[in-house]
Parts: sequence; structure tokens; C-alpha cells
Amino acid sequence: MPDEQSPATEPKSVNIGEPWERAYWARRFMVPVEEVQAAVEAVGTDPATVAAHLGREWPGHEPIV
Repeated sequence: MPDEQSPATEPKSVNIGEPWERAYWARRFMVPVEEVQAAVEAVGTDPATVAAHLGREWPGHEPIV
């Protein structure tokens, strides 16, 4: 059996219920936490929609492995 890792999957929603989640998305989109919160309130939790609202690409970087 080959020693291969399966590719990391992208999150399906932008959850901001916990401080660590807000910090993750702020780093991921490279914007302040307040901008992530405002974007989610404005357009919902779909990562691609939030990224577009913030002027960022999705997924925006190579998957974390």
C-alpha cells in the first residue's frame, strides 16, 4: 500500500462562534477579525462568498498538510 496522504479538504463554512475560529479565518483571509465578522454578517458563511466580499481569492493558498 503506498504511503500517500489524502489531500486536505477546505472548510465548507466560515464559523466564527469561537475566538480561535475567528482568529483562524482572519489569518486565512489576511484581514482583521472584525472584517471577517462583518463579512459573515453581510453575506453568510460560504467561504468563497466571504472571500469575494473581502476581495480575497478562495481557497487563496495551497492546502495545509
